[in-house]
Amino acid sequence: SLSTVTLGTKLDEKILDDVLNQGRDRFLLHYNFPPFSTGEAKAQRGVGRREIGHGNLANRALKRMIPADYPYVVRVVSDILESNGSSSMATVCAGTLALMDAGVKIKKPVSGIAMGLITDKDNVKYAILSDILGDEDHLGDMDFKVTGTRDGITATQMDIKCDGLSYEVLEKALNQAREGRLHILNIITDTIAEPRADLKPHAPHIETMIIPKDMIGAVIGPGGKIIQSIQEASGAVVTIDEINNEGHIEISAANLDSIKDAIRRIKSITAQPEEGETYTGVVKSILPFGAFVEILPGKDGLLHISEISWDRLESMETSGIHEGDEVTVKLIEIDKKTGKYRLSIKALLPRPERAPRSDRHSRNDNNQ
Repeated sequence: SLSTVTLGTKLDEKILDDVLNQGRDRFLLHYNFPPFSTGEAKAQRGVGRREIGHGNLANRALKRMIPADYPYVVRVVSDILESNGSSSMATVCAGTLALMDAGVKIKKPVSGIAMGLITDKDNVKYAILSDILGDEDHLGDMDFKVTGTRDGITATQMDIKCDGLSYEVLEKALNQAREGRLHILNIITDTIAEPRADLKPHAPHIETMIIPKDMIGAVIGPGGKIIQSIQEASGAVVTIDEINNEGHIEISAANLDSIKDAIRRIKSITAQPEEGETYTGVVKSILPFGAFVEILPGKDGLLHISEISWDRLESMETSGIHEGDEVTVKLIEIDKKTGKYRLSIKALLPRPERAPRSDRHSRNDNNQ
């Protein structure tokens, strides 16, 4: 089995939409069994019953080893290059190695082995075979596939041609399968002891953040306008879902700078202005009594003419502030009834010292 692992983002999830199941799958396993793997030459058509069954077995064997909170969508592709035994168990073992080599933090490594059975007519005499070949599968009485970790079984599949199995045969087959699985696991862990500490350089970087539910609409914007502008400006892929009355945001990109830029833009949208804080904003409009300044995306405050300077200004024309200018202001008040913001530049400037007043008493004395 030549197994490869691809790490994707939320946009790569598999959509489940059939009669009984609706949802999304974040772990995908594709199993390919081309004719040349068994020495045959024939047209390779669509996926058959064999590929679906064997792929599903390997999928069940590995899927629960992926942490539930793992941010990546994981896709394992197993291409069988040669087969004279259990290619589905080869897929499980090669898939484990590929996942650990890719840096996927699987809970435990998994191995698998196919067990066989040869018995007489009355099941009096029998022999249990480990790691059966194609002929032993074809001529024998059982094909019993077992996958698992050191601590237990993750998936099984059994085909039998005899009239049932005794408890003794089943118990011996499971114990013999465990010995085989542990032997294979030792070889796997000798090769790669644990998942790599870091992902490969070309793997996408993913960061997650949580925002209040009532801010989801602000991040998305009308018709998705805001979230699309964030993606275009930063180069990152941003997805958002409502989970447990919270907004779960997933940001992915090929480099960390794009992710940091997207996070900064999202935080500026979800941030709530606080009294006493200083903001650098853009002047959106000039009016006779002051200017409106956007201190955060979508949040404007009034900079009254009396709050621009300690000196009295006759009009906004003499203030030196123009539309489009960047100004640093202090939020001095949030109106409790209307929620409007009062801004001030004057509050950031040192208060000028008043000229000393003349001594009236000494002046009166001189007059006398």
